[in-house]
Amino acid sequence: MNITGIMVYYYFICQKKLWYFMNEINMEQNSELVSIGKILDETTYSREKKGILIDNTINIDFIKNGAILHEIKKTKAIEEAGIWQIKYYMYYLEKRGVKNIQAKIDYPLIRESKEIILEDDDRNVLDNIEKNILDLKQMDNPPKLINEKICKKCAYYDLCYV
Repeated sequence: MNITGIMVYYYFICQKKLWYFMNEINMEQNSELVSIGKILDETTYSREKKGILIDNTINIDFIKNGAILHEIKKTKAIEEAGIWQIKYYMYYLEKRGVKNIQAKIDYPLIRESKEIILEDDDRNVLDNIEKNILDLKQMDNPPKLINEKICKKCAYYDLCYV
């Protein structure tokens, strides 16, 4: 199984959501917030070539100046997940021989960017995340409900609460 950037992103948001996603239970097509994010992605950075799919595994929003990976996010509300997603892209490319990778998360609605650095310790964390994601995929049932504030806006809310 290929571990994708979105899987790493979901891993930090909610492992139950990740389990549903990996088991091809997709609720995001019905989410207004996901639709807004797609519109934001389509309408910002229009001069950039977007959606760079590598090995049918990682999908980088765009690469600027041939060397800086960019990930576009709507808000900083779940910033940690976005940071680990782009660190995973850096880690993935590094494992395939790409050196000196730079990355940024762009928040066009608030006109901010954040530089992301892949630290030595991050590589160990990402090794463990890959293992945990593979273990999660093997589970017969989804993990327990996290019941956090973020759940109210989740595309999977009905599956978890109704």
